[in-house]
Amino acid sequence: MTNEADLPAVPEMRLELVPVPVSDVERAKAFYQQAGFGNLHDTQVTDAMRVVQFTPPGSACAIVFGTGMGPITDMQPGSVKGLHLVVQDIQAARGALVARGIEVGEVSDIGGVKYAWFSDPDGNLWGLQQWPEGYQG
Repeated sequence: MTNEADLPAVPEMRLELVPVPVSDVERAKAFYQQAGFGNLHDTQVTDAMRVVQFTPPGSACAIVFGTGMGPITDMQPGSVKGLHLVVQDIQAARGALVARGIEVGEVSDIGGVKYAWFSDPDGNLWGLQQWPEGYQG
């Protein structure tokens, strides 16, 4: 067995793009715009390939969906579960989404961590998450 100290350090890696499988690109685009995601990039690369990218407010990581993107668009629509959007104030975040017409579940407290869940039209599941006051990550 290799000792961790003998291994080279792994360079910094930033998660910057997460595929979200959808069945209807226009419907998904409308939903994520309604949910307040921004920095939209919608590119028709070829007749068969369309790439739509959004970024949640305040995030460094975007989502992508579209057509003709090989294994990304071969994913089962609605199969992504548990994407977390970490927020400072879950009541304010939930309220803003509800005011925009997004159906968001009630806030639950699990050991001091608060969650509220919502889904896109295909059933991809998103969680609003608020860490306890004073939490240092």
